[in-house]
Amino acid sequence: MFLSSVGFSIVIMSVWPYLQKIDPTADASFLGWIIASYSLGQMVASPLFGLWSNYRPRKEPLVISIFISVAANCLYAYVHVPPSHNKYYMLVARALVGFGAGNVAVVRSYIAGATSLQERTGAMANTSASQALGFILGPVFQTCFALIGEKGVTWQAIDLQVNMYTAPVLLGALLGVVNIVLIFAVLRDHQVDDLGRQCKSVNFEEANPDEVHDAQGSIDQVAVITTNILFFIILFIFALFETIATPLTMDMYAWTREQAVLYNGIILAALGVEAVMVFMGIKILSKRAGERALLLGGLVVVFIGFFILLPWGSQFPKIQWEDLHNDSISDAPAAERAPYLWTLPAGNSSEGPTGCPVRQSWCLSTPVIHLAQFLVAAVLIGMGYPACNVMSYTLYSKILGPKPQGVYMGWLTASGSGARILGPVFVSQMYTYCGPRWSFSLVCAIILLTVVLLGAVYRRLIPFSVRHGRVQEET
Repeated sequence: MFLSSVGFSIVIMSVWPYLQKIDPTADASFLGWIIASYSLGQMVASPLFGLWSNYRPRKEPLVISIFISVAANCLYAYVHVPPSHNKYYMLVARALVGFGAGNVAVVRSYIAGATSLQERTGAMANTSASQALGFILGPVFQTCFALIGEKGVTWQAIDLQVNMYTAPVLLGALLGVVNIVLIFAVLRDHQVDDLGRQCKSVNFEEANPDEVHDAQGSIDQVAVITTNILFFIILFIFALFETIATPLTMDMYAWTREQAVLYNGIILAALGVEAVMVFMGIKILSKRAGERALLLGGLVVVFIGFFILLPWGSQFPKIQWEDLHNDSISDAPAAERAPYLWTLPAGNSSEGPTGCPVRQSWCLSTPVIHLAQFLVAAVLIGMGYPACNVMSYTLYSKILGPKPQGVYMGWLTASGSGARILGPVFVSQMYTYCGPRWSFSLVCAIILLTVVLLGAVYRRLIPFSVRHGRVQEET
């Protein structure tokens, strides 16, 4: 999980400027499809890999999935080579990387089967902390690679450009190879029941068919479906923030492409450190407050973060100079146009225009989101999201009970992937045409409805063994 998250996060902040560089026809709306393609691939692959892990050794789906990711990262490094339609090659590359990332279902299924109820929350938090550390180091590496610059160096023999955009994916491919080696050298199958007693069977192939049928029939399907919905909404909300961070900061603060990659990389790294602290705190708090209470608290914190992110005041963002000939403002009085004018510094001419594009009509009427406002919101979202994330799939694994969970975890991962598909597409369209005010207002409304849903099923989100009286509920 650590190495996979490094391979993913190391490129996420550079996708938008790289897309603009290789294909000028791509806009913020297509960025949504690029980000979503990763999740589409993961959504398709997760149930398949989960089903595979239920009947075969888990090494098989893990190795194959990582190999696909390695090949896809290599393809990403060459998307600049074709003479046209480069954005579609990037789309395919990211979709294949996402297909390989479907192995998350296998990992979570393994952890659910290898831990008792008491160990489960801590183990899930440790795994999430490993992911968060990967997300910390990914942007750090991206920030270091930003020093290479857009030109970089070219290896003529294989027509490979190594620059601030391709170096991260090449490192991601290398980490994938390391991951495959570690799987063969270290991983072994292991299975215990909810009380921690060793089980002989590690998948359906070895399990008693009657026991599997009985366990499956007694699962609270309402709780299962609701947890999938909650997980979908949680990832949908964070995908909005993750997708819009780079375009938002470039529009609001007139950052160049290189500045956006550097500064957002630093911000994401800081949020990763915060997430690790949250995960470590969750291990303690969950024993006192319980998973359900922490999930509810996380949603409240995320709501406050997005509410703070709403545009306020009377100061407006700076407008790109090259778009000022646009008819939408050319007829306005000079006194009204003056607050929006923005002239490029002479030294940045190679970077292209900066500021909020006038073709986004909301730039002329929506107040700027101040940097301090953005940072405070990021801290709150970065605090609430990790708690919601780990609590949702920890609860899910406990609801399912002591059975091979590959397929169920596959569906949970697929629901999260669906959120990462719809989230970027939704926010890229909403942001382009309606601006941040409408986008973030809708997010606030969605979170409130999610809190209502959680309250309605709160009493049903209990472990399988507690529901059947085999284990006493502690909280």
